[in-house]
Amino acid sequence: MLFGLDGVEIGLLIVFFCLFGGILSGFPVAFAIGGAGIISFGIIAALDSAGILIHQAIDTSSQAYRDLVGSGIRPDKISVFRYPDLPRMAEPVFVQGWEVALDRNVSFIVNRMNERVLAGASIETLLAVLMFVLMGITLERSKIANDLLTTMARVFGPLPGGLAVSIVVVGAFLAASTGIVGATVVTMGLLALPTMLRNNYSPELATGVIAASGTLGQIIPPSIVIVLLGTLAGDLYSTAQETRAMEAGCSDALTYLGEPAVVSVGTLFQAALLPGIMLAILYATYAFGYALLNPHKAPAVNIEGGTGEVITRNEGLIWFLGVPAALIGGAILLNSFNVIGSQNITVSTFSDAGETASLRTSVGAECKASMIELHGQEAWDAAVEEQKAINEAGGVTLAERLSEEQIAAAREAKIASAAPIGTGITVIMVLLGLVLAFGRGVAPSRDAKPLILGAIGILLIAFVDLVAIAPTTSAGVTVLWIALPLLLALYGCREAAARCARNDLIRVVFPPLVLIVAVLGSILGGITNPTPAAALGAGGAIMLAAYRKLQDEGKSGKIIIWSTFAVMLCILIGMNFDLRVNQGGVSVESWIAFIAAYAMYLYALFGLLYGCWVLFRSGVLTPVVRETAKVTSMVFTILIGSQLLNLVVISFGGEHYIQQFLKSFDNEMTVFLIVMLVLFFLGFVLDFLEIIYIVIPIVGPVIYGGSFDPKWVTIMVAVNLQTSFLTPPFGFALFYLRGVAPKEVTTAHIYRGIVPFVLIQVVGIGILWMFPSIVTIVPALIPN
Repeated sequence: MLFGLDGVEIGLLIVFFCLFGGILSGFPVAFAIGGAGIISFGIIAALDSAGILIHQAIDTSSQAYRDLVGSGIRPDKISVFRYPDLPRMAEPVFVQGWEVALDRNVSFIVNRMNERVLAGASIETLLAVLMFVLMGITLERSKIANDLLTTMARVFGPLPGGLAVSIVVVGAFLAASTGIVGATVVTMGLLALPTMLRNNYSPELATGVIAASGTLGQIIPPSIVIVLLGTLAGDLYSTAQETRAMEAGCSDALTYLGEPAVVSVGTLFQAALLPGIMLAILYATYAFGYALLNPHKAPAVNIEGGTGEVITRNEGLIWFLGVPAALIGGAILLNSFNVIGSQNITVSTFSDAGETASLRTSVGAECKASMIELHGQEAWDAAVEEQKAINEAGGVTLAERLSEEQIAAAREAKIASAAPIGTGITVIMVLLGLVLAFGRGVAPSRDAKPLILGAIGILLIAFVDLVAIAPTTSAGVTVLWIALPLLLALYGCREAAARCARNDLIRVVFPPLVLIVAVLGSILGGITNPTPAAALGAGGAIMLAAYRKLQDEGKSGKIIIWSTFAVMLCILIGMNFDLRVNQGGVSVESWIAFIAAYAMYLYALFGLLYGCWVLFRSGVLTPVVRETAKVTSMVFTILIGSQLLNLVVISFGGEHYIQQFLKSFDNEMTVFLIVMLVLFFLGFVLDFLEIIYIVIPIVGPVIYGGSFDPKWVTIMVAVNLQTSFLTPPFGFALFYLRGVAPKEVTTAHIYRGIVPFVLIQVVGIGILWMFPSIVTIVPALIPN
């Protein structure tokens, strides 16, 4: 053996050094990865042909091996790591020759390109990457970060370390609206760093908090890292659990686990929400604590400017906290007493199918023993009793078509149990009430009569719904009943919105906040999957940037505003009316609703095209599209290059060798800890994209093939990968910041400043390790 190393180990070192050298060569990473795969394969093939690379494999013809298999140990569990004393045999790393491996790699790379890039099941999810990149770059070019930084600095500046805390808040906000690390770090570095240094902030704290806050976009949804990881995690988890079920003696993962072995990108977005917020809180807490201990290095700063009326603390507490809490809490309380609730009286024409047992019990003895070991004897006994009761009742009840009498009876039962006030109208009333409360809070000294009229309109809506609108009332008649009270409420809200627009904080925060709620709400709420939500975000970002550009030019943005309302009305009409006009017997009400919705759609489309024109003539759209194409092309080219590098590693047995090493540990936690440590240290020299597409497919079958929750595993990996932006020497956030930092800020300042935040990342990973429920609680609360 060369240097006392196994041939496969030398092959892995060759691949790593070729990849590292390709990255250092200055070639674009996307091409360096593919080139590293080709060069490393050529070197390994040459050394193998010369007889230099020798793999010491277990001699499967030896008596010791046969005795081990005869004792009941499966061959796939036998490796040189677990049983180092077994007889070995020398063989080349390419057992069938490098020519066969080359032919196989060429055919496989074509198949993988077709499956994962061109026409695979995950391509629709990967399209979300393009949309989120377009959304992020458009918002970055709209100068939203400028307004946010200025406004948050006024809010938090008077606190110790307030400017640093404001950077974290803005970083979290931009993470949820853009998710582009480079754009966020560069923007905050250009705008905030000179201000912080001018106010005697420590260069280490200033650079560290800017770089770390910029990376929050890698974990706070919508995150490109989670989209890319999620597409891999779904396939890896499903395949690994099927293999695990087979090894347990069961027919499939559904039988063994008692639930489908699936994990989606939308679920991962839900799981990432609290960990992202937790990291932002840890960053802000460190900045605040640092300022308390070193007040001269992070002083409080009063930044002048801003518009809006000065309000007292009591007025702020009443209108910004008390009234909103009363509105939302009151609605929840009334919902618990069924005063507010669903008025849906739709009845299925089929009966409900009977429930099956919690676990499948008609399995073999080996599968039964494995399921008892996994779920526990109590769960198995409960499933057996459930199945026994089902059998005694004649088996699982199948869904049957209901008769007209049964449908009428079920409908009457729903009508009788319906709440007096509908959930949809309640949501509208609460939103209108919040607008009125904020309008009063920002200008308490102004005339309250318009707002009082708006509040009366809201009360009239509730009264009309209570006395005149029944569950059987059609949507069209409902609209007519609430039309006048709604107009009165909208009159008050119009005045309230005009007052809010004069307040800097609301004017700056509200537009991107609406976009964040629309995109994340549709994903986290399970309304749609990430790709349509990303398209919604991209369209919203274009309209928001166009509105901002029109305001800068002193022109009216009413077309954009009315287009936004058109989208909202289109959604409301679609939720409340039956728009299937291609069926027979369509009512006049449905036709009117369809025509109105179609008109709203056309106007919203016009508004979007008008927004594109505004950005195009002002020279914004062209660079946005160019940058989006560059980033998206880089991601997909890295995907293709990494597939080639992976196939090279597989061809000489490298992937199998690594997986055997990991499987040689009996403790799952030990295996995952090793993987996390490897990923952490690889983050010093590799970008997150290389790690996702090169390393995760190799270790994925092991870390996703155990009993850990796949959501927890994926988010732990994502948080770990976030540190790759911060760790020198190749942390991209450090490069971005170095490029825009003033001359007095040295590279040493940046490196020293980032150390505490890397340690905070490690602490964050430790917290998630100790308390996995931080990851799993949101997906458990939100039905999918």
